[in-house]
Amino acid sequence: MVAARKTHQRLAGPTDIVYRIPISKFPGSDQTSVSLNSSTDISAVQKSPAGSPLEVLRIFLKLGLTCFGGPIAHIGYFREEFVVRRKWIDEHAYADLVGLCQFLPGPASSQVGFSIGLMRAGYLGALAAWTGFTLPSAAILVLFAYGAGALSGPVGAGLLHGLKLTAVAIVAQAVWGMARNLCPDRERASIAVVAALIILFSMASVAQIGAIVLGGLAGLWLCRGEAPASSGHVEIPVSRTVGLITLGMFFVLLAGLPALRGLTGSTGVALFDAFYRSGALVFGGGHVVLPLLREAFVAPGWLSDDMFLAGYGAAQAVPGPLFTFAAYLGTVVSPEPHGLGGAALGLVGIFLPGILILLGTLPFWDSFRKRAGAQAMMRGVNAAVVGVLGAALYDPVWTTTVHGPRDFGITLVGFVLLVAWRAPPLLVVAFSAAAGSAMAFL
Repeated sequence: MVAARKTHQRLAGPTDIVYRIPISKFPGSDQTSVSLNSSTDISAVQKSPAGSPLEVLRIFLKLGLTCFGGPIAHIGYFREEFVVRRKWIDEHAYADLVGLCQFLPGPASSQVGFSIGLMRAGYLGALAAWTGFTLPSAAILVLFAYGAGALSGPVGAGLLHGLKLTAVAIVAQAVWGMARNLCPDRERASIAVVAALIILFSMASVAQIGAIVLGGLAGLWLCRGEAPASSGHVEIPVSRTVGLITLGMFFVLLAGLPALRGLTGSTGVALFDAFYRSGALVFGGGHVVLPLLREAFVAPGWLSDDMFLAGYGAAQAVPGPLFTFAAYLGTVVSPEPHGLGGAALGLVGIFLPGILILLGTLPFWDSFRKRAGAQAMMRGVNAAVVGVLGAALYDPVWTTTVHGPRDFGITLVGFVLLVAWRAPPLLVVAFSAAAGSAMAFL
């Protein structure tokens, strides 16, 4: 770096003033800040370059094409890409963000991706992250709705099963890595175990929220005596005014769309209301949206139960967020608009409430998590998130995917490739898909 011209005076005195500037967005940097003292030429310190929406779109498009396995697996993919590899966000801040998005209604993995794009490249970056992560699976499901997206035969079935085994390895890697960083002592390890037991022994969809809330309360009690975790500064380019406005929009649409539906009798408004209400009331993971959407679309006779279940089955086999099932529903639903217009209406309607409530919460999140009590609570929340992920690793990820020694062997190889060899997830996806297809003939 070229030395700056010496146009300033050095402060006198034996003690220098120390400044810390966050540099968490420096590409390839392992640090979260750089220390400056009064003898440092401030003009020589480069400002962290902001990412571009095109960069965000490219990375999330790759993730949208390779992230198999549902929201829990997506969180593992995101951690590997943005915490471990690119270092756009550190481990503690990422866990805080995951805990927040797990607590809010809406698709948690899409909300995490939207937030990362927002922090990296502003509102256009957030839009790019959502677009790149969502459109691949949405396009596949629209093609499936027109009859061009099904895989048949033993090779196709083996390929899809191999892709699901990838998710097991990804989730196991996420649980392993996050547990080492976020549960280093017996207090937080115990919180994680209790959270996992709550999920495993409860059939209620609100168990996940209850586990996170209890984890936060336990953190206030058990984790106050520790030094504050160094989470770095997380820049949220959303003002509190914008946050309050988006929160207001969330509730206005939730209450106003049914009234508008009754006043106008428009089928377009009715469809948008059905998608929006389903997206706004989902707590505890993407699969919880199934009964809500079935009640909203099958009960009024907008499509048959067989068509609904066929589309939901296809949604399990494609990468990206499960909420893109709305693109299939919007394509095949009988009232107009349907087809491509209905698919677009469904995607906007089901994702919009989660994005609105996330934008309404994020401006208050960074300042909240820096308080001593909040840090203790978030340490408990982070440990609970590890427990939630651990429970999800067993059920549904493991129980619905690993059916014998061969499946376990493929999963074990994938896990070792990720953890020991630091292989990119795309390579593990390719290996598992090829192994799954080969096993169809054995």
